[in-house]
Amino acid sequence: MGQHFNKNQKPAQVLLMGLDSAGKSTLLFRLQQGVTMETSPTVGFNVGTLELDKRTSLTVWDVGGQRTMRPNWKYYLEGSKALVFVVDSTDRSRMAEAQKALKRILSDENMKGVPLMVLANKKDLPNSMTIREVSNQLELPSYTDQRSWEIQGCSALQGLGLQQAFLSVAKLIRKH
Repeated sequence: MGQHFNKNQKPAQVLLMGLDSAGKSTLLFRLQQGVTMETSPTVGFNVGTLELDKRTSLTVWDVGGQRTMRPNWKYYLEGSKALVFVVDSTDRSRMAEAQKALKRILSDENMKGVPLMVLANKKDLPNSMTIREVSNQLELPSYTDQRSWEIQGCSALQGLGLQQAFLSVAKLIRKH
């Protein structure tokens, strides 16, 4: 049976990762405060608890995505119940880099079988890739045998798709 969330239980730890400028911090602040905040590149991490509904909360670790920070990602993986990997769906030139970064994270022993949610951010912009394009660029179908995964479009700036995505993350955790 899956994990049930209740108020006496510590919220599940969820990692929010992706390349720099994908919109991770904007997304987290939008979910927490309901407004768009001016952000700067994250050095280190931001952490916050999301109260999704009366019985579901998640502790979200937003880890900086700059190239110099990525070697440190491995220190955040232990104990994580889900990975939310954010990509800028308008940045076709960096999809191969995002795919390599995602593969590196998921190959870590601490991430074995951990559910994955990919958020294709910036879907409000006219030149964004389709969900299928992002899925294929990241080679998501290759993970089907190893873990549960989903992909959803969102807009951190407008708040579109964020609540639904994290409710889906909670469901993936419960199933796992």
